[in-house]
Amino acid sequence: MMKKARKEIEILARGACVKNEKILVCRNRKHGNVYLPGGHVDWGEDSKHALAREWREELGVPGKVGRLLGVVEQIYKARSGRTCEISLVFEVRCPEISTKEHPPAAEDHLEFEWVPLKDLRKSGLLPVAMAEQVPAWLARPATAAARWIGFSR
Repeated sequence: MMKKARKEIEILARGACVKNEKILVCRNRKHGNVYLPGGHVDWGEDSKHALAREWREELGVPGKVGRLLGVVEQIYKARSGRTCEISLVFEVRCPEISTKEHPPAAEDHLEFEWVPLKDLRKSGLLPVAMAEQVPAWLARPATAAARWIGFSR
């Protein structure tokens, strides 16, 4: 039996934290998928506040959310059926974590690791369009406008 497509678009706020040419990624321990830290924007919540909240919930330390780097839109088949997401990717600074070790997760279902920024495409980061674009977005001057990337699979 085919699952019904959900009729909503998920809005996510994701954080790109780069230190010493490494970027922090998050892995779901059960399913293995890799993504940038962050999560869903709740109804009525500002996306920067959502990312700051998710960062603290997932890592247990505050993160300072900075400029919008870019946006990735994707449609994909998930375990729950067809899913539509819009991910807002922000720069994040987090002085309380170090690249000398992978930071501990504050939530049992997650683990974090530092990936060399030059190897981001090989890291398994999803969506693929995000892995391809984040290094270029980070390299842009702070005054450059964020770009929208649409992606469907």
